[in-house]
Amino acid sequence: MDKFLLQQQVLEQLAEDLRQVEQAVRAAHETATHEENIAENKYDTLGLEAAYLATGQARRAEGIRQAMAHWRQFRPRPYDASKGIQIGALVCLVDADDKQQQLFLGPDGGSMKLVSGIQVISSEAPLGKAMLGKCEGDEVWIQVASIRQQFEVLRVY
Repeated sequence: MDKFLLQQQVLEQLAEDLRQVEQAVRAAHETATHEENIAENKYDTLGLEAAYLATGQARRAEGIRQAMAHWRQFRPRPYDASKGIQIGALVCLVDADDKQQQLFLGPDGGSMKLVSGIQVISSEAPLGKAMLGKCEGDEVWIQVASIRQQFEVLRVY
């Protein structure tokens, strides 16, 4: 699997997410500033609520822009067994039920599932942190609420 192709897929998905969020920002801003939504009394809060929504959406858009900047600067490297799993690794894990999953470990802000079925996670995610430094054949453990999950690293690319 070409890691640079995966990186491009992440950037395309982030760009689509940004387009949708910017559209939501515009809609919320228009609602907040529309003359029909001027408050007539203290209980008339539609304009105020729309302004809060526009602010939140604008923050989300900025977060996506930052994630895109991180992903543009990101240069995935080939797997080096002497260092173990690092950011940029494509990892195949298997759980206790023999269910396999492929994970692409990337920079912050790109957590998503790609069309290919590969899950993109950050090194800051619990599973991402647990995988750092591991090698093929190693076990990875994470605690989710009261459940402890165990995986084996099958392959790393």
